[in-house]
Amino acid sequence: MSASDPHVPSVEAPAARGETRGVETRRRISGLHVLTDARRGRDALGVVAAVVASGAPVVQVRVKGCGDRVLYDFAQRIVEICAPYEATCIVDDRVDIALAVGAAGTHLGAGDLPLAKARSVAGPDHLLGGTARTATSAVELVEAGADYLGVGPAYPTTTKAGLPPALGPAGVAAVASAVDVPVIAIGGITLTQISELLAAGALGVAVVSAVSDAPDPAAATRGLLAALAVPPPRGQRSSAPGSGLAAHGRCSGE
Repeated sequence: MSASDPHVPSVEAPAARGETRGVETRRRISGLHVLTDARRGRDALGVVAAVVASGAPVVQVRVKGCGDRVLYDFAQRIVEICAPYEATCIVDDRVDIALAVGAAGTHLGAGDLPLAKARSVAGPDHLLGGTARTATSAVELVEAGADYLGVGPAYPTTTKAGLPPALGPAGVAAVASAVDVPVIAIGGITLTQISELLAAGALGVAVVSAVSDAPDPAAATRGLLAALAVPPPRGQRSSAPGSGLAAHGRCSGE
């Protein structure tokens, strides 16, 4: 029976599988990442519903200071809101919560579960991102199994306390040139800075205040997408998101 026989299942070579996964990862993770923001009573769910309806391809669930059940319920609602638009949902820090709610991936910081251990728990198909500031740490994270890297802060930001100095486009470029996985710039990013970050090698940007502080988050999202040259939204309008994060308990986006 020949290898071309239609009854013989094709076997994809490991290198080809890796290349296919890389292309798929870029499709799912590149472009605009909008992080959830529940600071000072913001309607985090309402903002997420608006941004995915406007075409945001990735939403990252980032909340602090709440219990596991509250975080689980909130993340579950984000997954439900993202689903009709085929938007990728990533949970920050907590691979257990991400797996429990069926999120596409988890983003891990330096103080979280080691990426290689997270990979052993999450399996090969779960997207895993790591945070890098240098070429050396970027290479180490990719070797440990990172599918993409968050790099920042690109610019000064007040959204998150205790951050190191801003890297600027040159710092983003140093990381992007060292690895072959998508690099997502984060930290203090506004519409006018996107072109220089793309020129530095970033395949996307992650934002908080640029959307959550905007008078019209949907319009802000469309502006950011235009700067990133992202295609229009897929899917259909989501059902009403409810009354925001407050409906699920108390958390902070800080």
